[in-house]
Formats: sequence, C-alpha cells, structure tokens
Amino acid sequence: MQGSLKGKVALVTGGSRGLGARIAETFANEGADVAITYVASADKAEAVADTLRAKGVRALAIRSDQADMAAASPLIDRVVAHFGRLDILVNNAAIAVQGKTVDDRDLDVPNLDRQWQINVMGTVSVTRAAAPVLSDGGRIVFIGSLLGTHVPFAGAADYAGSKAALIGYAKGVARDLGGRNITANVIQPGVMPTDMAADVLGDGVPEALMNLHPIRRIATLEEVAATACFLAGPHAGYITGEVINIAGGLGV
Repeated sequence: MQGSLKGKVALVTGGSRGLGARIAETFANEGADVAITYVASADKAEAVADTLRAKGVRALAIRSDQADMAAASPLIDRVVAHFGRLDILVNNAAIAVQGKTVDDRDLDVPNLDRQWQINVMGTVSVTRAAAPVLSDGGRIVFIGSLLGTHVPFAGAADYAGSKAALIGYAKGVARDLGGRNITANVIQPGVMPTDMAADVLGDGVPEALMNLHPIRRIATLEEVAATACFLAGPHAGYITGEVINIAGGLGV
C-alpha cells in the first residue's frame, strides 16, 4: 500500500496522542498530508506534526475543542485554506466517562452530558462542516467502539450509547454522500493500549474481560490504524455504511 494516499489531504481529530496520532502517522507513511486537532496538548500535537513532516509530507496541528459545535466550521476552513482541499476525514476525537451504573446516585451527570456533546454532537458538527467541501470520492471514517454494539460489563451505558449513535449517523451519511462516491464507515475497536483505556480499566485488562476474547489479547494501535488507512485508500471505494469490529472476536 506504500504511497496509496499520495496527493490526499486528511484531517484526523484528536490526533495528538494515542490512536489518533498513530492513524496520522500511518496516513503520512502512505503519502498523505495530514492535519490533526488537539485541545490542550499543544506540545504533543506539534511533536506529532514534526514527526509527520519528517516523513516528507505537509502537516498542521490545530487547536479545536470538539465540545464547541461552533468550532467545526472554522476548523474545516483552516484545513482547506492551508492545504487547498480535504479528501479524508477521520472522526477520532472522543472521551470516555465510565464506571458507574445509571442507578448510581453519585452519577457524574455533567461529565456524562459532556461526553455526549463531544462524542456525538461534536462529531456531527465536524462532519456537517466537512461534507460540502470534501472531495468527490472522499472518505469519512468514524472511530467508534465495540461498546456501540456489545456491552460486556456494567457502567458504560452513556459511552456505549454515544458510540452506537455514530453507527446510525454514519449509515445516513453514507446514503447522503454516496452520489458523490464519498464513503462513510465505522471502525469499532475493542480495548487498545491508550490513555483512555488506562483511565477506565486501570493497570491491565481484567481477567474476566480478557477471557471473553477468542483471540486472547487486546488490539494494537497499528492494527486499527491500518484498517482506517485501508478504508481511506483506493481499494475501499465500494465499502460504505459498514461497521468493522477490531476486537479479537469479542461479541461474536
């Protein structure tokens, strides 16, 4: 696949660390120019951008808070102004608020509501802003979660719901933009080695959860990023409205 994205411009939201940074690097390895967004980690975001530039592509780190729906249009405007076009959108930015069941009297409602705002409405806002300027034949990849369709433990109702919402939205986007040969798909990773997973699970994956995996390990960032790269590339033009699980068989 070397050079499969040469000449393309990609935007990866939440690209300063974790999966977003790995997706940005994978795209750059395939020749894409890449913009990433961040909220607070300016140093980390610039370090990622420097890494991308060292690969011989153009890169831009943009501070943009996905909790603010009004930030979406200026974000897309800046990407197009800098690169001249937008071909690929990866909706990766999200937060995870988990651990308490819905009947817990100490439920953190403000942060749960913020999670819906970022994971759903922020993603919708960026997609709406990008859709009119996305190149014909472009690609939209939503980073969901296996919890969007399979919830093997308690305390994740709101997070699971926010990721499930992306499935219906992506299918609708696929229908709306199919006439322009723009695809929209959802990737649903299971547990990954990210800060977000560590915040939720602590040190390591509980044995009971690991035992539910037919392939008894967690996903690697490289595996998930490679799938995003495939969906963004020239060989995935007839795949749209689909949900792809990368979870080692959990949920089968």
